[in-house]
Amino acid sequence: MPENPVTIGRHRCGQGQPLTVIAGPCVIETEELTLQIAEKLADIASRLPLQLIFKASFDKANRTRVDSYRGPGLQRGLEILQKVRRQIDLPVTTDIHDASQAEPAAAVCDLLQIPAFLCRQTDLLLAAAGTGKAVNAKKGQFMAPMDMRYVVDKLSAGGCRDILLCERGTFFGYGRLTTDIKALIQMREFGVPVIFDATHSVQEPGGLGGTTGGNRALVEPLARAAVAVGIDGLFFETHPQPDQSPSDGPNMVPLDELESLLARICQLRQAVDELKI
Repeated sequence: MPENPVTIGRHRCGQGQPLTVIAGPCVIETEELTLQIAEKLADIASRLPLQLIFKASFDKANRTRVDSYRGPGLQRGLEILQKVRRQIDLPVTTDIHDASQAEPAAAVCDLLQIPAFLCRQTDLLLAAAGTGKAVNAKKGQFMAPMDMRYVVDKLSAGGCRDILLCERGTFFGYGRLTTDIKALIQMREFGVPVIFDATHSVQEPGGLGGTTGGNRALVEPLARAAVAVGIDGLFFETHPQPDQSPSDGPNMVPLDELESLLARICQLRQAVDELKI
């Protein structure tokens, strides 16, 4: 059976634990920029009652256009994430896209992320489970929350006990996502912590023609709603200059605005905890 709370490196996420925040740039660009963002995030986390896990992708395998920037690739990307882990002293996570990437990623990462489009891929889930690392499975945009129980079943069958589920919005027509707050509550019924992805939930897939659009002004209101119903953690993509980011810029939180946003979220989390929701 899965556990709650779960262990992610030195952190515990779930029942009775501090708010977990997974944050970082959408994709690794350069080593220098990645370390700069990680250092800033570690500094923010040192001042707030939360536990932070750094996230960045070594490969964005589902870009809309064939010529879009995807990242530095598996080997170089993991080398950079290893430097974040060792030099900045943050737990790290990244997404994997096929079973062959599970073991090398697990050698570096404290948490493996399953992309939403791939959450039904049995071989990928079993490979991630077999590494012994915690796994964060993002709910497919096309899936009902109650169907994520089968994702939990697959990971459990593969030997994973540290399982998280992540809500990141549901398709609502073409080029639009909606957030069903009920999903956050329903997925917790599977006995696992649930994370709310506040930035991908405001995406507008294909909204800019050959690239994905979004509305970052909606990130904080949705994050507040998720915290208000007692969520276990939040996911934010952030960048010093989001509009210059090669991926997901329109929905990312500017890095210099993230601390004030998280401070407000922590105040709300404290009020929710006092109500024992």
